[in-house]
Amino acid sequence: MMIAARLSGLLLVLAWVGGGCSTHNSDAAGSVERGRDGTLAYRVLIESSEPGVRIEANQEYVGETPLTLTIFGDKDGTFHNFGSPEYVIRALPTKPGQVPQAKVFRTGGWFSPEDMIPKRIFFDMERPGSGTGAAPQPSPSE
Repeated sequence: MMIAARLSGLLLVLAWVGGGCSTHNSDAAGSVERGRDGTLAYRVLIESSEPGVRIEANQEYVGETPLTLTIFGDKDGTFHNFGSPEYVIRALPTKPGQVPQAKVFRTGGWFSPEDMIPKRIFFDMERPGSGTGAAPQPSPSE
């Protein structure tokens, strides 16, 4: 009787340790990548009307289309505010006649909303303002 009670207690502890102490979540593709401030990695497919368009995220070059951009956001799928009220993705022209495009997302803050992180962004380089966001204002040198 004493052995059965100890064995039951041991099995209960093992079940609790094995089931309740996981340090990562899993999704269909495996474990979820985590970032600073409790953020999670979201993968965003970025495409353009012509392959090879230069893409910048928050003024940093991230590659050429098509590409998959990793964005660290909040658990609810929204952009995280890492100190800036906006997250900007720009597509820069590769040939004459193309128009720069930008997509601006709100990252939230005190009493201000944040945008959902999209799964896909498409930039049509031939049409002004069609890059799912407003075209950036040209600088005086352009």
